[in-house]
Amino acid sequence: MLTLMTGMAEITEATNMETTPVENNNELALITPETQPKRRKKKSMVWEYFTIETVSAGCRRACCNRCKQSFAYSTGSKVAGTSHLKRHIAKGTCPALLRDQYNNQLTPYNPKTGGSEPRKRRYRSPSSPFIPFDQDRCRHEIARMIIMHEYPLHMVEHPGFIAFVQNLQPRFDKVSFNTVQGDCVATYLREKQSLMKLIEGIPGRVCLTLDMWTSNQTLGYVFITGHFIDFEWKLQSRVLNVIMEPYPDSDSALSHAVAACLSDWSLEGKLFSLTFNHPTSEAGLENLRPLLCTKNPLILNGQLLLGNCIARTLSSMAKDVLGAGHEIVKKIRDSVKYVKTSESHDEKFVQVKNQLQVPSEKSLILDNQTQWNTTYQMLAAGTELKEVFNCLDTSDPDYKLAPSIEDWKVAETLCTFLKPLFDAASILTTTTNPTAITFFHEAWKIHADLGRSITNEDPFISNIAKSMLEKIDKYWKDCSLILAIAVVMDPRFKMKLVEFSFTKIFGEDAPTYIKIVDDGIHELFLEYVALPLPLTPTYTEEGNAGNNGKTDESQQGNLLSDQGLTDFDVYIMETSSQQMKSELDQYLEESLLPRVQEFDVLGWWKLNKMKYPTLSKMARDILSIPVSAAAPDSVFDIIIKQLDEYRSSLRPETVEALICAKDWLHYGSEESNALVKMEF
Repeated sequence: MLTLMTGMAEITEATNMETTPVENNNELALITPETQPKRRKKKSMVWEYFTIETVSAGCRRACCNRCKQSFAYSTGSKVAGTSHLKRHIAKGTCPALLRDQYNNQLTPYNPKTGGSEPRKRRYRSPSSPFIPFDQDRCRHEIARMIIMHEYPLHMVEHPGFIAFVQNLQPRFDKVSFNTVQGDCVATYLREKQSLMKLIEGIPGRVCLTLDMWTSNQTLGYVFITGHFIDFEWKLQSRVLNVIMEPYPDSDSALSHAVAACLSDWSLEGKLFSLTFNHPTSEAGLENLRPLLCTKNPLILNGQLLLGNCIARTLSSMAKDVLGAGHEIVKKIRDSVKYVKTSESHDEKFVQVKNQLQVPSEKSLILDNQTQWNTTYQMLAAGTELKEVFNCLDTSDPDYKLAPSIEDWKVAETLCTFLKPLFDAASILTTTTNPTAITFFHEAWKIHADLGRSITNEDPFISNIAKSMLEKIDKYWKDCSLILAIAVVMDPRFKMKLVEFSFTKIFGEDAPTYIKIVDDGIHELFLEYVALPLPLTPTYTEEGNAGNNGKTDESQQGNLLSDQGLTDFDVYIMETSSQQMKSELDQYLEESLLPRVQEFDVLGWWKLNKMKYPTLSKMARDILSIPVSAAAPDSVFDIIIKQLDEYRSSLRPETVEALICAKDWLHYGSEESNALVKMEF
């Protein structure tokens, strides 16, 4: 009897385990061991739209709650998964869902005034990842947005911005001016740390350009940009500082700003050259010379201080040209204004042009009188369309501003003088980091052309040429030596182009000036030869490149502090001086490379740095010297740049952080952020 009862209990327990009723949409379905899949909690969103129905023994299907279509789900122990179910609700194949979406589009938007609805779960596509809401990340992105697009910091307190953000993400806490200012400065400091690591590891020296801006408060702001060649022999430039100077016209303004920059970036002893566009007195130059890293600050006749930025020189010359013909320029400007400010006048102008079949493809533009290139383009287009202006009164009796034939001749003369200046200055806006090599060609061609023009019989032409020649003469006097040495560092030209161009410019006196260049480059080379070998960048470059500029401290200490090798260093320098000097002579004596259009001079020196270890170091520094201190968007300016009123009202530290960080973010020092959907 006991045995029978025990058997009955086992049968009952087995029955309870094998037949489990499962509630499914208020219906009971009996699942047998053959049809029961592995139990787990269903987490997929599709089960908000589908219901599992048992069709027959061992076969279950998923039925869409909206359109009532059924899909395979499980057969025996095999489960079909949910991918096809997701496609049904997410790809727009469910007709019921499509009708709902269409009806929602027709329903006008009504903002909720109260109450709340249960939050709906959303289908997540693998191609559109969701991330949790992060207040700190949002603040970081707002700071980046303000920096990159130069938005005012106060925008975070504007009612329109607050309303927009609250509708976009109600969980985002409102930030104040002080908060976003701190976030922008924090972004600046993070970027600065990355840039400092890059600059610490460069093997060569740094060249600086100084661009002085003004403000409504008569304060000066010195924009300091560093130019250097990195380990990959790529020319780099970064805005390092924006320093407020209360007395911008003082003799110590620029030297104070440069000294602050050198200290801030630990560049003492690494400054190779200075290029600036602010007029500086001789006393101001004397304050700057001791900051150069060369032992002799007067090396190359002091031309490592390039006081004449090429962009400012060209703008000054263009200003003289336009000033000489300002009455003619005004007449043409008034004619262009008459046409371009009225749609009916413009249509009549085009009609006359088509009747005369004028072949010019240029369009009339009204110039911006603060940028001389727009005035040149206005004159150039006007002279090509002068026939249309002369006949415009036949179609438009109200037009009575037509310049005379003599006026058009003067305008053509002005364009003749402005075109080479425009072509040269355009290089600064279209070429990334234009080098001194390029502007040696441009400067000597302009100089030679003006030298011929001053002998013209027309006094108007000769007077303009004389005024321009005085300014290009000053630039040539101050900068020709350093430009010529940069040309010598180009294996396509070396001393040959210097000899050719100087003969064109100086005539019988050319040998004297050619000797100055030859002596200057040898003098500079000797400075590099005299560098102590253990400290020479070339000797440490190869090792540093492999370990990001870091060496074993104990090994470095033994190498640099071992006084027993000091006499050996002197011996090496004395016995190697002749060999190092011949390195330069060997380079100059070798034949020129073919002149190809796309020649990478820095790439050539990278490939030949083992052949010319000392000369390549000198070339690295020489070829990093910038010829212009002006930003690309201010190359054609004829007035001094002025900081806008809003930024002038900010603290100097904040102004520096905003301007520098924008420049650094432009180079992508931070990883780019992909667009993602936020989970609300």
